[in-house]
Amino acid sequence: MSKQNNFTEGPILGPLLKFAIPVLFALFLQSLYGAVDLMIVGKFAAAADVSGVSTGSQIMMTLTNFVSALSMGMTVFLGQKIGEKKAEEGGEIVANGIMLFFTIGIALTLLIPVFAPGLASLMNAPAEAFDLTVSYIRICGLGIIVIISYNLIGSIFRGLGDSMTPLITVLIACIFNIVGDLALVAGFGMGTKGAAIATVAAQFISVAISLVMIKRKTLPFTISRKCFVLRKEHIAKILFIGTPIALQDFLVGISFLVILAIVNSLGLVASAGVGVAQKVCGFIMLIPSAFAQSMSAFVSQNRGAGKFDRAFKGLRYAIGVSFIVAIVMFYAGFFHGDLLSGIFANDTDVIAASWDYLKAYAIDCLFTCFLFCFIGFFNGMEYTKFVMVQGIIGAFLVRIPVSYIMSKQDPVSLFYIGLATPCSTVMQIIMCFGCLFYLKKKLNYN
Repeated sequence: MSKQNNFTEGPILGPLLKFAIPVLFALFLQSLYGAVDLMIVGKFAAAADVSGVSTGSQIMMTLTNFVSALSMGMTVFLGQKIGEKKAEEGGEIVANGIMLFFTIGIALTLLIPVFAPGLASLMNAPAEAFDLTVSYIRICGLGIIVIISYNLIGSIFRGLGDSMTPLITVLIACIFNIVGDLALVAGFGMGTKGAAIATVAAQFISVAISLVMIKRKTLPFTISRKCFVLRKEHIAKILFIGTPIALQDFLVGISFLVILAIVNSLGLVASAGVGVAQKVCGFIMLIPSAFAQSMSAFVSQNRGAGKFDRAFKGLRYAIGVSFIVAIVMFYAGFFHGDLLSGIFANDTDVIAASWDYLKAYAIDCLFTCFLFCFIGFFNGMEYTKFVMVQGIIGAFLVRIPVSYIMSKQDPVSLFYIGLATPCSTVMQIIMCFGCLFYLKKKLNYN
């Protein structure tokens, strides 16, 4: 039986939390999925392997996030049709989305392996870890269609108000990734290459099992061969909504890659330390990330139904819950970052470098609870161009310049370099409040 949620009627906080909790667990498993690679490599391989996995995975994450963000166009589009009581159009929307992302996947499969050395060079991958970084990128690049399919399944079902199916797909992938890492990295000593192979193989198994599960579900529409006819209006709508989100995610990802390149130039310990810190950050940012995805589905349905008051109330609830958790995450990251970093590494120098960088991200926790909820809200309201603009401004006018300036200080501090992130978040929040006031005035909402 399908478990789609109708967000346009009844209480707000209860259904929103009910939807967000599976999203939270899915994100937790997704973070664990990536962290397991680094954790096992950090325990059973050398610092060069840690650097190779952290740099290579960051590059692949940027590319994957671009496609995943683009698929948000389908999430919002489907959500609108659910709110408009036109769910029967979903089959054509999903079919056209599949054709679109399959084409993108083929292109990336051909391009990523070819440009892997150039990407590693752009990232200033340390000499000791350069070849390992290239290998990681190439292996994951050859499996990019599987990775795209894995993320696409989640986007489709979140648009239907179903957050349980994406949770199950992530759980399956996480289990097989752990088994693969233990076998290939710990057992056969394959290091970086083993981690990359385990990543692609686990997601392939997850996609195969998920397709079997999906056939047994009751959907509000049917997907038949007739649906797989190119409809330019559907493709255009998916791209219209998704492209600004994807560009924002991609360019923000590029800004973090630039910061990582700056850090990589400081040496192997700094590179490995920041790689570890970023994995820890994936966990401490889980709550706001979960509400960002949940808000997009919640708001898109209410926008389709014309119930804007519920959308605004949902935003307030999401920010309130996120902020309470953010205080706890700040304390854990700022005062106990060494313990958190020690989960992923044994080297004391790497752990110290990670904690230094992590303190800045702990401060950012207090602000992202606002920013991420705003982003989810504006995506659901189809204000995706604004989301793109605020993200680009934060990344390229604040985050990169501040991190570069801090890297030139003597002595260099990873904490000060990391402060570029909360600085950009504050700037973006100010812009989001401005857009919110404009939207309320436009809708005559008090």
